[in-house]
Parts: sequence; C-alpha cells; structure tokens
Amino acid sequence: MRQLASTWSAAVVGVEALPVEVEVDAGGGKENFVVVGLADTAVKESRQRVKAAVWNSGYSCPVGFITASLAPADLKKGGPCFDLPIALGLLACSGQISSDNLAEWMVVGELALDGEVRAVRGALAIALLARGRRVRGLIVPVANAAEASAVEGVRIVPVRDLREAAEVIDGKMISSPAPQKKGASLEEVSSGGGGEDFSEVKGQEAVKRALEIAAAGNHNVLMIGPPGSGKSMLAKRLPSILPRMSLEESFETTRIHSVAGLLRSEGSLVRDRPFRSPHHTISDIGLIGGSANPAPGEVSLAHHGVLFLDELPEFKRSALEVLRQPLEDGQVTISRASGTMTFPARFMFVGAMNPSPRGYFENRSNGQAARKYLNKISGPLLDRIDLHLEVPAMKHEQLLAEAPGESSCTIRSRVERAREVQRERFGKGSTIYANAQMGPRDLRRRVPMDREAKALLSGAMSNLSLSARALDRILKVARTIADLAESEKVLLDHLAEAIQYRTLDRQIWG
Repeated sequence: MRQLASTWSAAVVGVEALPVEVEVDAGGGKENFVVVGLADTAVKESRQRVKAAVWNSGYSCPVGFITASLAPADLKKGGPCFDLPIALGLLACSGQISSDNLAEWMVVGELALDGEVRAVRGALAIALLARGRRVRGLIVPVANAAEASAVEGVRIVPVRDLREAAEVIDGKMISSPAPQKKGASLEEVSSGGGGEDFSEVKGQEAVKRALEIAAAGNHNVLMIGPPGSGKSMLAKRLPSILPRMSLEESFETTRIHSVAGLLRSEGSLVRDRPFRSPHHTISDIGLIGGSANPAPGEVSLAHHGVLFLDELPEFKRSALEVLRQPLEDGQVTISRASGTMTFPARFMFVGAMNPSPRGYFENRSNGQAARKYLNKISGPLLDRIDLHLEVPAMKHEQLLAEAPGESSCTIRSRVERAREVQRERFGKGSTIYANAQMGPRDLRRRVPMDREAKALLSGAMSNLSLSARALDRILKVARTIADLAESEKVLLDHLAEAIQYRTLDRQIWG
C-alpha cells in the first residue's frame, strides 16, 4: 500500500527564501530512494544521511521504492536544509508520526548520521518567509534559533535531533518556542563600533576631518600616502565613527551574512557595521559575487558597512572595474545560466595606496614611473570616489606625543547629528538616507548656489578638468560639510573645502 506525506521547507535563492513543498511517497516495488525536483548534489546525497539518521534515531525506514519530490520542480535547490523535512516525511509515510500534523509545519535542518540536527544557512530569510505563510510554526536547528527568533510574528521551535522534531510534530513534546526580542531599540541592535578608536591615532588631523565628512555623508574615500603614514590604521577605525545600525539595516546585513554562512551561532543579528578588507589577490567573483550558484561577494558582505581595499593598484584591473555598478547603484546583478540574481551592496568604499611603486612621492625625474603606477586606477572609478586625500608621513614629535586624540564617541555624535539632519531633509518615505545617495534632481533642490558659488565651481571644472560626475560629488560633499556645520545653506567655504578633496587625483594623474 502506497502512502504519501508532505510538509513545507524553503530554498534560499540569492538573499531571499522561496517556499518548497516536500512530498515523500513510499510503497512497494524494488528498493530504491530518489530525490527529484532540480536538486543539486548536496540535496541528492541527503538519501544516505536521512536513512542513517532514521535508523540511528530508533525508527524504521520504509521498504520499497521511495520518492522525495521538491516542488516547484523548475526551481533549483541546493544545500542540506531538506534533510530534516524528508526524514519527517519518511516517518509520516510509515505511520510513525502524524502526516496531517506534518503538513502544518515549515521545517529546515541538516541531519547528521546519528540524527543530530545541524545548522543551515539563511535561517533569517526562511523565518521571514514563514511569517507570511499559514503554518503552525518553523522548526529549525537549535544553532539557528537565535537568528530566526529575531523575526516577530512567527513561532520558532528549535530542535536538537530528529527524535525531538518527530515528537514536536506528534505533540508528544511540549515545544518551547525560542524567545523573541520585542521592539529592539537602536542601541540594543548596535554597539556603534568595535574596539578600535580614533583617540589612538596620533596627528593626521586633516585626514581625520575628511573621514568625519565621509562618515557623515556616506562618501567614498581614497587615501594616498607613503608606508607608515597611518592609512590602514585610520581605515580600520572608520566603523567606530559611523552611525549605529538601525534595526532594518541590521536585518538586511544579517540576511546576507546568514546566506554566506558567516554568522556566529551565539548571535542573532549583526550588530556592528561590517568591515571587509579582502587581499589584493582576490578574484572578480570573490569581490563581486557569483560562482555556479551565485553567492554574495565582498561588496555585498560589506552592505551598510565599509569595504577597504589596501594597496589599491595591486588589485587586478578587471576586479576594480566591476566595482562601478555597486558604487553607483548600491546593488550588484549577477547573471548565470541558472538565472539572474541581485544582491544589495550599499557600502562605503575606502581605498588606500602608495603614491609610487617605491612607496613615496617621487621627484620629477621619476615622475613617469609614478604616473604609470597611479594610472592603474581608471578615471571612471576615480570619478565615483568622493574624497581624494593625501596622507603625509608622520613626524617624530607627532608619534611621541602623549596627548590622546579626539575619541570616536565624540566624532560619532557629530556624525549622527548630521545624519539625522539628512533623514529629516529627505523624509521618512524616501529611500535616500545620506547625501552620497542624492541624484541630479536632488542636488538641484538641496544645493542651491548663488552667483559666486557657480563661478567658483566653473573655475574648478576648467582648471582641474573635472567631469560632470566629479561636479556632482563636490556638491554632495559640500552639502555634508554644511550639515556638519549645522548650516541650512551651502556656503562658499563649504564648496571650497569640498573642491580641495577633488584636487589630489588631478595633481598626480594630470
């Protein structure tokens, strides 16, 4: 006699979870076990894991021809998250648990051979999917409980092994839903930075000022200076002056890190802004994302945080050029034979480089070698970087000074005030939350200029050979400088300071 059981699970595609109905049919015929529904190798290998887990958990496995179908059939499924729902389907087919109760749940989990339920990727996205569906609850591995429970409005039931999951389905075990945090505040989500602090940086006051402007408006930065001038030290402390993450930003970032398998098991949400610093040998796919089953790359893992590329000219030219789309659009689109996926990638870009192959500013006799080195950074990429900063070598008296610099907490308070001004200006319904995101229409409305300001910009464009995109960057930075100064209007001084952050590339590259 043939028997059929079904339950719900989910497939993570990109950073979204899509519903998958898991149907298991067991009956007579030659003994075999097949998994159908466009499943990859990891899913097909679940047959051996499931049978071993069922036997080692004290249950019996149906004898005969077993078919596990994952619908819809045209959606490619990957990963081991279907182990647990298939195993529960087998138990329901053989009458060892209730098939009616099983159909009311959504289930995910990888099985060990002894029946232990292991963590899966994308639990946050799966919990968001379960919230919008008519299911009794979501059964997840214990290791994913904290992550999934961050989603309100859905019952999360963590299980340690297959036997616990079966008892939850049958109602024999009183399931204890994972505790959920209601109404988390902004302070609860983010601590506002790691252990690095700007007070540890000696000197470089002009560069600190520029980085404060960059943080206030979410502007991209390029630092040029000799070895030992503090470029990497300054970049690593940049997250400590960025605004604390909002709950929405934390959800978006956590979802990406969950899909990539980078979440710590004890943490439910990514609380601090990411800081990603890939090595210069990274491939195009590693930076932008991709592979046969498209996964998020470094630009997406830096979403709502900082992407730091040290020794910028050492990166492959092709890797740098793929940064154009995310720098401009805040997202990256990856096309593969399996389909097209879009990953969010709204990050703050920080680059650091030496002024020449030797590491120091060259004199005129060696200027050609320096220009060849620096020209590895293309003009279109430079145009997408708002502030170009010269980081001079430190003097001995500065390094030996004992007085600490201004703390990150103090700088961050000014940055957060400027961000609040920007949020009020753009309004709650706007997708723009920082000046760097303004388009041409917003610039005309938000940065009105008088005759003197227009004359200054006209002269700058002529003398420095600035592009139209560079002009937009100047106006955005000037608007941020005015916000830090708590000025409603963009004054001539604000424009002049913004222009000086565009001169470095023309002095060296010109």
